[in-house]
Amino acid sequence: MGNPRSSVVSNWARNQRCVPDAVHQPASTNEVARIVRQAHETGQRVKVIGAGHSFTATAMTDGVMLRLDNMTQILSVDREAGQVHVQAGATLHDFCRELHNYGLALPNLGDIDVQSIAGAISTATHGTGSGLGNLATNVVAMTLVNGKGEIVELNEGDPRISMAAVGVGALGVVCEVVLQCVPSFRLHAYETIEYLDDLLDDIPSFAESADHAEFFWMPGARRCQVKRNQRTTEDIQRPGKVAYFRDKYVAENLAFGTVCRVGRRWPSLAPRIAKLVSSSVSERDLIDDSFRVFASPRLVRFVEMEYGIPLECLPEAVQRVREVTKHLSFPSLFPIEVRVSAADDIALSTGFGRLNGWVAVHQYVGAPYESYFQQVADIMDSYGGRPHWGKMHYLNAAQLCERYPRWGEFQELRVALDPDGTFRNEYVDRVLGVPNAK
Repeated sequence: MGNPRSSVVSNWARNQRCVPDAVHQPASTNEVARIVRQAHETGQRVKVIGAGHSFTATAMTDGVMLRLDNMTQILSVDREAGQVHVQAGATLHDFCRELHNYGLALPNLGDIDVQSIAGAISTATHGTGSGLGNLATNVVAMTLVNGKGEIVELNEGDPRISMAAVGVGALGVVCEVVLQCVPSFRLHAYETIEYLDDLLDDIPSFAESADHAEFFWMPGARRCQVKRNQRTTEDIQRPGKVAYFRDKYVAENLAFGTVCRVGRRWPSLAPRIAKLVSSSVSERDLIDDSFRVFASPRLVRFVEMEYGIPLECLPEAVQRVREVTKHLSFPSLFPIEVRVSAADDIALSTGFGRLNGWVAVHQYVGAPYESYFQQVADIMDSYGGRPHWGKMHYLNAAQLCERYPRWGEFQELRVALDPDGTFRNEYVDRVLGVPNAK
């Protein structure tokens, strides 16, 4: 059943909106295939939206929109192999908690877990860890519905998986995946306050200082919040419910949101805000199940751009971004996040063939960001940076194709799976080109 055309659909950040002709919520792969087949026969375009946590227009359409909210079930679990077959509409948050009941976990997660599995793998969403790839590297097998409404099984060992795992919504509807998991594990989370210059002096050592290492730096401040998460077999030592609520909801969301609103209204106060935010962060030391440590609630809305660049370029790039933030006409009200991730061999993965250092810049919703993001993008482009597929950037297919050695192979698969452009929209045309327009 479709919703009336007047229904407006927006993403989480509310910077992307569209009015689909119809919105469907299928409950099975067969139902997805039927809807796509009907759309193809009538010449309609199809896009899929998950949690809407992409900052791009990748899921926007004036045609048929699919929501996979009813496709969230774990279909089978092979505990011995550590492989889990799941419908791709499940959120990472719910999936990880179900996995834990089976004694399993994903080897890595980002600091937000509200995304659907389909959306997270299709955009190469990542966490941090020099020995750990993005979430798409865990894909063992996939079930897609192609542009003609046909079900396509990509079984373990199929070479097409290394192209389809990160499909940016252009190859088909990801309906089911088999993910390689690991035994459940705990993390010892140690959060410290350190000087930015000290971290940049030896980025390789910082990247290797823990299984998962990252830092957050507020523009204008000299010190950073550093997070190091190390795998451990020690007993759980988690904060009480009151302390967790105080830290994660009151401090990181309610209070921070208030400060951002003040900064948006009176940008001249931004330097004071930077000092206030930096000084309010405290050191923490806890041990908990991995999925509870990786992700935190994010209630303050923002827009974001993130680039992966060769790790050896990271110190210079951060220093250049630091200079940019000193001269913005409207200051940044959000911290800058720095992470690392391992190399892989997936065609459109941002980690293809290289260890990446990541720089993410954010801005509070409603505050100007264009000049800031464009200047940072220019810096990252000078290092051959690859933008996160789910976050804002200004590149087009002619520029991006030079940064992905297997670009041509991906386009061949795209033509094979979607010869009539069923999954095209303006964003896909811009970033991936139009090899098969009709």
